[in-house]
Formats: sequence, structure tokens, C-alpha cells
Amino acid sequence: MTQAPEDHSVPAGLRLLHEELVGAADGLQDEQLSALVIEIQQARRVFVTGGGRSGLALRMHAMRLMHLGLTVHVVGETTTPAIGDGDLLLVASGSGTTAGAVAVAETAGSVGARVAAVTTDGESKLADLADSVVVIPAAQKTDHGGTASRQYSGSLFEQALLLVLDATFHTLWQADGTPAEDLWPRHANLE
Repeated sequence: MTQAPEDHSVPAGLRLLHEELVGAADGLQDEQLSALVIEIQQARRVFVTGGGRSGLALRMHAMRLMHLGLTVHVVGETTTPAIGDGDLLLVASGSGTTAGAVAVAETAGSVGARVAAVTTDGESKLADLADSVVVIPAAQKTDHGGTASRQYSGSLFEQALLLVLDATFHTLWQADGTPAEDLWPRHANLE
């Protein structure tokens, strides 16, 4: 019996992403997600950081938190102030061992800030440094075996990270109760 050739079309790719994202979402722990929401709600200010595509997802999340009226900073920007007691560092690293992410988490913790981490490895150095951890069940970027994900590198983690952060924003927004039209004036007008 001859096997049909694999479908390499964009619709087939979309189906794969959908299936893998549903699987990752189903593997998330509700209590970890709830803890992240509480960390953000209780923070005086929120600082976000992550390398590469994880960092891009966190920058998008920073924008949404700003729309809610939160004081939020992107680590590494020239206008980012010192982090301190009462602040929250939200950091993402698929492996949980990215040197920059670990170093920033160590610094934040040493000055009394809380640390919330998103990673694939709940036993990683970053997870150990964090006050709360969201573990996304996805392949790390160096996992090329195709068992945790058939996508390239850390794609599933980065996609799921974006969705987790958007769902977190949605939860915060619903709890806040501010109508969308009241958030809109905070949107950038220097585009």
C-alpha cells in the first residue's frame, strides 16, 4: 500500500499549529495562570523581559497592560527605571536557562521585586528564582526530535506564550470592567 504524500500547504500548516496550540493550552495548569493574574494585579509596576520572539510577545503584552492603565516597562529600554520592592518582573524563557533572563530574575529578586516566569521547564534555574511560574508544555528551541512539536525550534512555546499573555490581559480587563472605548485613548497616537 502506497502512503499519500504529506501535505505541505499553508492550510495544512495552520491545522498543525491549531492542533499543537490546543494541546499546549489543554496542558496548562489553571492555578499557575491564576497566580500570574494575581501577581500582575498586585504589582506596583510591571517590568517585562525575554529574548528573541519571547521578548516580542512580552512587548505586546506590555502594550496591553499599558492600555489597562498599569505602569509597565520593557527591560533594556533607555527609559526603564530601577525595579524594586512591590514591582513585578515578568520574564519568559523556553528553556528557563537563558543567561540574560536568569540574571535579570536574580537582580529583581535581590532588590525585593517579585518574579513571574513563563517557561517549558518548571525545574529550571529561572523557575527556581520565580515567585510564580507558568509552565507551557512545549518543545524547547533545541528540541529537534519532533515529539513535543513538529514545528521549528521554539515556535510552539512562543505562540503559546503570546496566547497565554493575551488571555491573561483579557482576564485582567474583564476583572477591571473598563469599557474598551475608555481604554482606547491610551493607545499610541504617534504612529
